[in-house]
Amino acid sequence: MSVPEPPPRDGVAAGLPDNSGAGEPTPDLSDASPDEGLFEGLTVEERAVEQLAEGLLSHYLPDLQRSKQALQELTQNQVVLLDTLEQEISKFKECHSMLDINALFAEAKHYHTKLVNIRKEMLMLHEKTSKLKKRALKLQQKRQKEELEREQQREKEFEREKQLTAKPAKRT
Repeated sequence: MSVPEPPPRDGVAAGLPDNSGAGEPTPDLSDASPDEGLFEGLTVEERAVEQLAEGLLSHYLPDLQRSKQALQELTQNQVVLLDTLEQEISKFKECHSMLDINALFAEAKHYHTKLVNIRKEMLMLHEKTSKLKKRALKLQQKRQKEELEREQQREKEFEREKQLTAKPAKRT
């Protein structure tokens, strides 16, 4: 659709400037703006404006609707991607927590082994102390027996010496 031409200025038909008049200055194109006087005296019909608007809408509306639909699809795809990304992040966090749990289990196993070794050592030390106590008790009993025997030996020797010492005869 074309735009109607503006009416001529001062009643003169628009066209190329007439070079017949010598000495007359020719109007320069940069003297007046291109839109100057374009809408002067123009009557705007509502029907024409309506048709122009409908034409403009019919021309751009399908492209805009396709663009809108494409943007909606992209937005939906972004939402799906964000959800997937969040799930993957949670899986990575889960993996890291599993690694932490594995490390804790390994550490617990290490300390359990240490505890078992300490328990074995304690049992071994308990057995040794029990044996040492029994031995000490036997030694103590043996010493007491020896001391008793020595005491008895001394008493026997004392008795023997007593018997060997001269006794005055009894006078009757």
